Amino acid sequence: MERPLLEDIRDRLDEFTATEKKAAHALLANYPMQGLGTVAQFAEAAGVSSPTILRFVGRLGFPGFAEFQRKLRGELESQLNSPLARSANMEDDPVGDPHVSQLLENVRETFAHLPKGELTGLVKLLSDERKHVHLIGGRFTDGLARYMAAHLRIVRANVNHVAGQQGNWLDQLIGIGSKDVVVVFDIRRYQAEIIQFAEAAARQGATVALVTDSWMSPVGRIATFVLPARVAVPSPWDSSLALMAIAEVLITGVTRENQKRAQERMRALEKLRNDIDPSTEGRAMGPDI
Repeated sequence: MERPLLEDIRDRLDEFTATEKKAAHALLANYPMQGLGTVAQFAEAAGVSSPTILRFVGRLGFPGFAEFQRKLRGELESQLNSPLARSANMEDDPVGDPHVSQLLENVRETFAHLPKGELTGLVKLLSDERKHVHLIGGRFTDGLARYMAAHLRIVRANVNHVAGQQGNWLDQLIGIGSKDVVVVFDIRRYQAEIIQFAEAAARQGATVALVTDSWMSPVGRIATFVLPARVAVPSPWDSSLALMAIAEVLITGVTRENQKRAQERMRALEKLRNDIDPSTEGRAMGPDI
C-alpha cells in the first residue's frame, strides 16, 4: 500500500522551517481539504505567504502545487471508497495470502510511524485516576471501545463505555468537562454522530484522544492525541487489527503505569467474584503484572 502523505508530513515535521511548520499544521488540522483550494487560501489559513506554501510543497517532493493536489485528491478518493468499490479491486494471489501479509505489515507500519510521544502521553493521561475516561466508537469500531473499556475498568476506576442509542449519549455528555478524557475510535467513512459527540465534549473542556486510520477522522482537528493506524487490506473491508493493537498497547501501558493500584483492584475483584460465586475460586482473572 502506498504510504499516505499525512504520515510523511508528521514524520518530517522537524525538517521544516518555522513557517513551513505552520503550513504543515494547518494541513494536518484539516486534511486533506485544506490543500484542495488555492495557494492563497492555504496561505491565509496557515498565516504564511504563498511562496512559503510552494516551498513546503516542494520540500514534500512535488514539482508543483497541481501535483500536490493530485496526490491529495487520490487520498480523498481512498477515504470515501465504499466496501463495494474496494471489492472491485481485489486480486487473487497464486503464491500466498496477500490479506495476511498486509495485516502483519499494517501493524508494523502503524507502530513505525506513530507520532513520537503520543502513546506515552496518552498512557499517562489515562492512568490519572483523577480523570474520568469515556470510550466511544462507530459502527465497526464500537467493539474496540467496549473491549478497551472492559479492561481499563479492571485496573482503574471511573471508566465509561458510551454505548446504546445515540439519544442516550446526551445523558452522558452533559456531565463531561475538564476532568474527563474521551477516547474516540473512528475510521473511514467517518460517522457524523461520533464527530459531533467528540466536538461537544471538547467544547465542554474534555481532552479528546483519537484512534483513527491513516487518512485521519475529522475528530483529529480537535484531538489532543491522535494515533493513526493502517487499515487498508486487499478486501472490501478495512482491517481493525492495527487499531486493536493500539488499544492493547494502551491497556498494557495503563496497567504498568500504576502496577500497585492495578494489582489491588484485581485482587479485590477476584475476592468479590469468589464471594458472589464460590465455584469461581482459583480461576485467575488474568496474568500477574
